[in-house]
Amino acid sequence: MPPRRRPSNSTLTAPAKLLHPNQYVQPFLHYLEAECGMSRNTVAAYRVDINQFITWFDAEQLNSVLEVNLQLLAGFVEVLHSRDLKATTIARRLVALKMFFRYLVLEGIVAESTVELLSSPKLWKYLPTVLSPEMVDQLMENPNWSDAFPLRDRAVLAMLYATGCRASEVSGMTVMSLNLEQNFCRCLGKGNKERIVSLNPIAIRCIQNYLSRERPKMVRLHDSGSLFVTRTGRSLTRINIWHLVKKYSRRSGCGPKISPHTLRHSFATHMLAGGAEIRALQELLGHASIRTTQIYTQVDHSRLKAIHAKFHPRG
Repeated sequence: MPPRRRPSNSTLTAPAKLLHPNQYVQPFLHYLEAECGMSRNTVAAYRVDINQFITWFDAEQLNSVLEVNLQLLAGFVEVLHSRDLKATTIARRLVALKMFFRYLVLEGIVAESTVELLSSPKLWKYLPTVLSPEMVDQLMENPNWSDAFPLRDRAVLAMLYATGCRASEVSGMTVMSLNLEQNFCRCLGKGNKERIVSLNPIAIRCIQNYLSRERPKMVRLHDSGSLFVTRTGRSLTRINIWHLVKKYSRRSGCGPKISPHTLRHSFATHMLAGGAEIRALQELLGHASIRTTQIYTQVDHSRLKAIHAKFHPRG
């Protein structure tokens, strides 16, 4: 069988030698976490995406990153499309690949990155799922004494909705980060950026009940210092929180697609409906860009109707 012919139009001009991408994955991930300030969850997602590229790289019987050119990359994109992946998934994998090759350029491994010439698929704007205030109340009331730790579970649900925090942020909260007298809590968001989140009276009451009646029993043998813990005193992970929300959403009839992020979306939408300014909401959610926050202006139809009714001459 004759050897495969490689396209000769590569724009990578560094000296040719065997440079398998796998040997640069770990340093790249360390670079993302240490120098770019990305969270562990984001770095883990990048690892998955780069490993997908390496699987394709090996299947193509390539030996060096210097062999990767636009024609070959177009084949990689075709493979992604053939798997019926969502446009958002394909776009994320291309972003990860671009970051990887930018790192290789930065380290002097390659002269320039051909991946920059690839365009990401156009993404349709989607509107997030939002619960009504009545459905949120129903979800909050669901934990009962037939559950192992109803006070903890109710406090977790209340914290998610009261603050709009991500599941990973709630998981990372500690007892020391609470200030119930001043009605706030500190949390670490993406990129290890700390922000202050306000707590409403319902959330405070739920947390106080949990702290006084359940948590002391859970941390008798081991206290991790985390605010929300398992029955053995270890930190409740974001996966634990995801399962917790799924459990109570099914029980309350909210639907199978409800997740911790649904409560975050609901928080943001209800805040806008109540008259919150979008810049303030951006700070509360910990968004780096106002564009991310603007999606909620498309969801909040009730606020638009109220503005129309108030200001239109025939409203």
